[in-house]
Amino acid sequence: MTVGSGSRCVSSGRVLFGPPAPSLRRPPLRAPLFLFPVPRISPARDWTPRVFCCCSDGPRKGGAKARWGFDSSSVLGGGGQGSSEEDFLVVSFYKFVFIQDPEAEVSKHHSFLQGHDIRGRIYVNEQGINAQYSGPAKDALAYAEWLKEDHRFSDILVQTSPSFDGHSFPHLKLRYKPSLVQLEGGIAHLPLLDPMVRATPLSPYEWRKRLQAMTGAYVLSGKADRLVSNRKFLLLDVRNGYEWDVGHFQGAQRPNVDCFRSTSFGLSDEEVASSDPLAGVDKKQTDILMYCTGGIRCDIYSTILRQRGFQNLYTLSGGVSNYLKSEGPVTWLGNLFVFDSRLSLPPSIYKPGVTANGRPQVLYERSTFARCYICGSQLPELRHRNCANLDCNRLFLSCSSCVEELRGCCCSNCTCAPRLRPVLPGHQRYQKWHIYRDVELQKS
Repeated sequence: MTVGSGSRCVSSGRVLFGPPAPSLRRPPLRAPLFLFPVPRISPARDWTPRVFCCCSDGPRKGGAKARWGFDSSSVLGGGGQGSSEEDFLVVSFYKFVFIQDPEAEVSKHHSFLQGHDIRGRIYVNEQGINAQYSGPAKDALAYAEWLKEDHRFSDILVQTSPSFDGHSFPHLKLRYKPSLVQLEGGIAHLPLLDPMVRATPLSPYEWRKRLQAMTGAYVLSGKADRLVSNRKFLLLDVRNGYEWDVGHFQGAQRPNVDCFRSTSFGLSDEEVASSDPLAGVDKKQTDILMYCTGGIRCDIYSTILRQRGFQNLYTLSGGVSNYLKSEGPVTWLGNLFVFDSRLSLPPSIYKPGVTANGRPQVLYERSTFARCYICGSQLPELRHRNCANLDCNRLFLSCSSCVEELRGCCCSNCTCAPRLRPVLPGHQRYQKWHIYRDVELQKS
């Protein structure tokens, strides 16, 4: 990476801090690099993303519908127009469960996936499994179905969304990993297998009711609701700042975090910390409502907060993706950032509106809060781009004028960098550096 200080850049090999920031400038972040084109929405496709929760009593007779609690033909096309077994899905799930021999478990998964077109990240260790992958619908669902036949994973929540231009990941990484999610200090010592230590999960409906009660948009009734209304609430976004930039729940403070592994909310002994939303919070009387994309980060971080004395911890079951599928964009602003080639998905992907011809209406939400990282102007579209300077690679939002003026870079310093990539049009993503290097060599 490149470190910017004032008007000059210094090569440090790690993090980019950028030039002096105006008040609207976002904190620096360490951006993931996506090396493949971002797909575009095809209006000809008739997709409705699904969230599946299997019965917990193991396999049943009657095929996928009985075993999963859904009719797989509805996902694979079922004779309808527009979708088929050849359409691609992105599938995600996780489960905290004791795995005595994770290396053997990894080998078993490798054996099953032979001959299946699956790409993505699947991590296994003694505490469970964490998976995000893409593939043709038939293969993608077959793997999840196979996993659910194991009683340890029979109640796992499987979430899917469409991947319109094939794979959303470049290759498959299926392996043992000491931490299912990266966090400083690791997570092996955390009691993740004890659900009583983790935050209390709220269904999407319960979550919406809580948030609307906070804003006064929901009229509480009944004894239980009145007890809730008398409590203090704090809405905690347990994601990265750049994820908040493209979408978040109303009332959620932007997390001053550029990488989840360095999250430190509630860990400071200081009573006042401007960057810590949990500083000075009454740990016994305040309900902490935590949310993230799919739920795993909240489950992990809530165990840490529990150890720090926070007593009333709640999390959104299945994360934002599950909420958008169930409740739609009620109380949600913008799009949902995802860690694959698609980068950002509108709520309509998860709960499409229906047009007159019966097809889902998929639209990208126009933003009223997103700002250009460079000039601070309001942005109509919620799409990140990587800095054209390979040694920076900052993930940032930018208006078209700044993209043109700075040739796809995040600051003027980066325009002078030795390894500059060309400005990419539209929503394309950068490929590997040698492709651009070889083109320049041919020109010379």
